[in-house]
Amino acid sequence: MNNPTLRRIALALAAPALAVIVAVVVSSIVLIISGSNPIDAYHDMFTNALKLETSIDILNRATPFYISGVAAAIGFRMNLFNIGVEGQYLLAAFFASVVGGAVNLPPVLHVTLVLLVAMAVGASWSGLAGVLKVTRGVNEVISTIMLNFIATGGIIAGLIVVWQDNTGQVNSGTTPLPKSGRMPDLNSWVEVFTRDIGKGRHLTGVLLLAIAVGVAYHLFINRSRMGYEFRASGYNPFAARAGGIAPKKMVLSAMVLSGAIAGLVGMVEVLSDNYRYDQSFVRGLGFQGIAVALLGRNKPAGIAVAALLFGFLDASRGPLQASGSASTEIVVIMQATILLAAVVAYEVVSRARQKNEASTAAALLAGSQS
Repeated sequence: MNNPTLRRIALALAAPALAVIVAVVVSSIVLIISGSNPIDAYHDMFTNALKLETSIDILNRATPFYISGVAAAIGFRMNLFNIGVEGQYLLAAFFASVVGGAVNLPPVLHVTLVLLVAMAVGASWSGLAGVLKVTRGVNEVISTIMLNFIATGGIIAGLIVVWQDNTGQVNSGTTPLPKSGRMPDLNSWVEVFTRDIGKGRHLTGVLLLAIAVGVAYHLFINRSRMGYEFRASGYNPFAARAGGIAPKKMVLSAMVLSGAIAGLVGMVEVLSDNYRYDQSFVRGLGFQGIAVALLGRNKPAGIAVAALLFGFLDASRGPLQASGSASTEIVVIMQATILLAAVVAYEVVSRARQKNEASTAAALLAGSQS
């Protein structure tokens, strides 16, 4: 392939394509071993995905995956491994639910207050790990894991008993948000171009928030001075320091920004689904976001594709269980295989790219000397 642009595009697409192919092959082998027909299972998954209601489910699942992926990616761009997205979004959702359920404001102001509280709590909790790293040299992996346990097993477990609503029900959770604090769904927007959405499905309005987060992340990382400093510090912290970039400031800023975005992960549940925090609040989104960010190579568009892929796989659990064509555990196997294969494939493609760049540079040098 002589065209440099086409070669660059081919190399960029090679890794994710290889990862998906490997995941399909491995999953097919597992399905055959377990006595299931891979063709039937994949047919059920894709046929169901084409239904409008399932597409809504996929988007609803992909929305928190995407926000969580961006939160993790901000840290990755600085070579920081923020494992604490899980605790940050749960703690943020809890306090945002408490505040949102305790006030009555005009709708726009009410939703804005809930979002600001969530971002502030997430940023503060993640900022603790940043402070520990820049002042005491505590590795952010260790500190964020510990802060996860403190948030979920300490603060939330202790305060939810105090701040739960007064219905008298066991594990009833915080006071539900009034209607003014709830984000409208986007069904009417979708139904302009499609039929009416049935089966009680509602496309979350937080999808617009996720899109705004992605656009802001792109502009920040690729179009701002601070974003350039983030990337420079991540690529080569020693050269960045020599260029006048304060490494401690960058570390603390990255952790605070990552936590602020992490605080928005639970907003689908708070603003457009359950409208409060209770013992059944969705968990695991922080760890899913790490996988989504790694698969998407920390790029806004890549994270979006990865989030949609994970949303599709997650939405396939029900149809597989209903049809009996495969065990729902195959979804977990596919997600894990895709991630593992992607890590290997990206390394292979990276080496191929470096080899190609070296060959091109050698050819240009030889041509200039002749």
